[in-house]
Amino acid sequence: MDPQELWLTPDRPRRGRRPAFSREAVTAAAVELADAEGLDAVTMRRVAAQVGAGVMSLYSYAPDKETLVDLMVDRVNGELPVTGALLGDWRTDLKTVAHHQRALMLRHPWLPAALSTHRSLGPHALAFLEHALAALRPTGLDGAAKLEVFSLLTGFVASHVSHELTRATTAESPDRAAAEVRYLTTVAADGHHPELARALAAPGHPLTPEATFTRFLDRLVDGLDADPEAQPG
Repeated sequence: MDPQELWLTPDRPRRGRRPAFSREAVTAAAVELADAEGLDAVTMRRVAAQVGAGVMSLYSYAPDKETLVDLMVDRVNGELPVTGALLGDWRTDLKTVAHHQRALMLRHPWLPAALSTHRSLGPHALAFLEHALAALRPTGLDGAAKLEVFSLLTGFVASHVSHELTRATTAESPDRAAAEVRYLTTVAADGHHPELARALAAPGHPLTPEATFTRFLDRLVDGLDADPEAQPG
């Protein structure tokens, strides 16, 4: 569906009489279904049943599932804070943005997959993008570079949360984990993998999901070059 038609037209059916529900109600029902059963469970028929409407009535608001998912993504983006004061330290502010994104994706586990295929920015997504771009203002980066940094950050969070959720649902057995440790220890001691041996000998890090995410995020954001003098052109 044309983004301008989707986001800039009033909430009304595209044809026929106005039904006893709204675009917001349809979207809320779809989000509830996806939260409970996953994105694959969201079909026009099931969402219509959830709001007590006929399937054909639903098409007045969302002509296809792709459009419905766009609406869902923007609805949950409305949970992201966009009015909090920025500290002016762009790295700290950017990390806060990422932590908010992670929390949102953990509340809505279907969101990382949806973001990989749905790029249409609704009003809530645009408000959060505006907030993130404001966080990057002190960098001196040009507009295109700021958008790239935000895209990089969002992609990192989505990928990390997807991995986090997969690990949580397919927990490795203690025997399997111990076997992996024995294998790597044996390989590291064979003299052919000195870098691996050094890595395994180094002190370990906390392995909680939050600590791991924060550590990876720090490496990503702290490694960004925001020196405008280093930008080409």
